[in-house]
Amino acid sequence: MVEVRRRSLETALTGATGRIGGRVAARLATKGVPLRLLVRDPDRAPDLPGATSVVAPFADGDAVRAALAGVETAFMVSASEAADRAQQHVTFVEAAAAAGVRHLVYLSFQGASRESTFTFARDHAVTEEAIRASGMGWTFLRDSFYADFMPGLVGDDGVIRGPGGDGRVAVVAQDDIADAAAAVLLDAAAHAGRTYTLTGPTALSFKEIAAIVGEASGREVSYVDETLDEARASRAVYGAPDWEVAGWISTYTAVAAGEHADVMGDVEALTGHRATPLREVLAPAG
Repeated sequence: MVEVRRRSLETALTGATGRIGGRVAARLATKGVPLRLLVRDPDRAPDLPGATSVVAPFADGDAVRAALAGVETAFMVSASEAADRAQQHVTFVEAAAAAGVRHLVYLSFQGASRESTFTFARDHAVTEEAIRASGMGWTFLRDSFYADFMPGLVGDDGVIRGPGGDGRVAVVAQDDIADAAAAVLLDAAAHAGRTYTLTGPTALSFKEIAAIVGEASGREVSYVDETLDEARASRAVYGAPDWEVAGWISTYTAVAAGEHADVMGDVEALTGHRATPLREVLAPAG
């Protein structure tokens, strides 16, 4: 007897308690899309109409497979940075395929490659490879660094420090990423086998970013270009493991290498609106 799997109209999402996944979930809910939210802590899951939450950590393949049973389309936001993040992602992908997911939309990273200077982007390359090999349909959304996070680069002394040289980066608004992801998920089949690169409208140097952050915050903010040794020394105070420090520093070295200077039109193509400039992202509400 052939097993017949009942298909669900729900769209599954990971990361619904985070900045991107939460935004995407809210956008889909307003469109009346029933949602299945895969979370680690159900108490933190957003209360959205038509949404149910299921506990399914990335690394728990059995839980992921059960949580995705019957789902046709899923949106995968990457797990938090960890030494074993790539393996967590592969476990999730294999479980999604085993559950019968037909289309996986994955939030990747600009220029994802095993040779990326930005070390965390290498996890995304491994994940993309696993998805391509899984037999599922797929769409990759490769975003740039978050515009919203730029104020977080500023130290207590009002300085952004890092070995970014004169490199430029087209930082992208998290709202733009969410708009693009929602647009794809509303008609995933139309985007099968496509890779989109989501950037802001202008490639900025760290000196320009510092000036814009300072303008938005009402204080003086500057940029100091560091050597690699200086960058390691200035981050030693955090006591973070070597892999994490390398990731932080490679944020800057990847920009210095020119790997994130490209400005792409995919945000506007997917959403129908222009990509949001950093100055507007950081502008006070109202």
